[in-house]
Amino acid sequence: MGGMELSTQLRREYRAACSRTDELFAIVKPEALFERPVPERHRLNFYIGHVEAFDWNMVCTYGLAMDPLRSDFNELFAFGIDPDSSDLPTDIPSDWPSLEETASYCRSVRRVVEGALDQVDEALARVCIEHRLMHAETLCYLLHNLDPSKKIVPPAEASRTLQLKDDPVSSDEWITIPAGTAELGRNPRSGFGWDNEFGEHSVAVPGFEIARHKVTNGEYLAYVGQGAEAPHYWTRNGNGWMLRTMFGETPLPLDWPVYVTHLEARRFVEYAGSTLPTEAQWIRAAYGSVNGAEKSPVFGKQGPRAGQGNYDFVRWDPCRVGSTSGSDSAFGVSQLVGNGWEWTSDLLRPFPGFREFPFYPGYSANFFDDQHYVLKGGSPRTALPLLRRTFRNWFREGYPYAYSTFRPVRT
Repeated sequence: MGGMELSTQLRREYRAACSRTDELFAIVKPEALFERPVPERHRLNFYIGHVEAFDWNMVCTYGLAMDPLRSDFNELFAFGIDPDSSDLPTDIPSDWPSLEETASYCRSVRRVVEGALDQVDEALARVCIEHRLMHAETLCYLLHNLDPSKKIVPPAEASRTLQLKDDPVSSDEWITIPAGTAELGRNPRSGFGWDNEFGEHSVAVPGFEIARHKVTNGEYLAYVGQGAEAPHYWTRNGNGWMLRTMFGETPLPLDWPVYVTHLEARRFVEYAGSTLPTEAQWIRAAYGSVNGAEKSPVFGKQGPRAGQGNYDFVRWDPCRVGSTSGSDSAFGVSQLVGNGWEWTSDLLRPFPGFREFPFYPGYSANFFDDQHYVLKGGSPRTALPLLRRTFRNWFREGYPYAYSTFRPVRT
């Protein structure tokens, strides 16, 4: 891609990512923007300024050595919080600038950053785009926990549809994955990736069995009936259960995947006599082939496309497991990409030859602490670029807000 063409493409992607975060803030009633719907996180207004301050610090400060428009705002909005329930933030709304001041700062930053994207290394521009898209998802976790009365239901996006099938789903269907090789990590010459993605290497994976579908609310309900605690997004309704969706409650959809913490997923599979997959097993099930080598995913060489699965902001909530069979893996494993991130048993650790980003040294390295577990796949609110094979998500074992699902394996 030539210089002018790349510049145009980056600006297009940047504007699209900005639209994603703008759309999310627009569903919050203005008087609720100083609320903190998740105790471990910042107030909502922080994230309005954060995505802009991050872009300035990457492109303008690091890339072009420019003086800040407002150094106080650049510092105030610079860093998020690694969720830890043992150390909750204590700030109050009056500690923050007004929404008008923040909005003015954001407009100025966005105008300068967009004009400067073609003056910095492409990696800096892509870091800004993907960082914003990641926040478009994590913002959904926060907004999901905001009282529905404080949100504005957006109009339906009629042009963004997902083709769902009514295929029957067995709650006890296992697929045998023969021994083979999993290719983890990516080559530095393969294009943009975050620092923890690099370090391409092969892992021999012995044969194993994996559940065709993600564990459903119905399966987990039976487990709760045996005394387990209910997941975060469930609420009691008399003798039954409701699911808290983004804009209200609905009777618990038994054939949707259950959103749980790593600890809850681990306890479930231990109870069921199985385990969570390793990252290598997950890669093998998703991208492997019967003859042992890796193959291009069913999406084709261009990767996932809109409408093939429940991802890229098509839906606010999950859909039935097995209802997007067009994206099954070569082995017939369903929805490995989309409809909920999938927990692995692996702690987040660097691949061989790991090198942290010089412009963002703490992105991964700060989390190589044996407290964060790797997730793969993607959720309904994961953007297309983040669905690539090598992307790695991670959270602490007890973090209950993420759109994280799981499926068991047996060896």
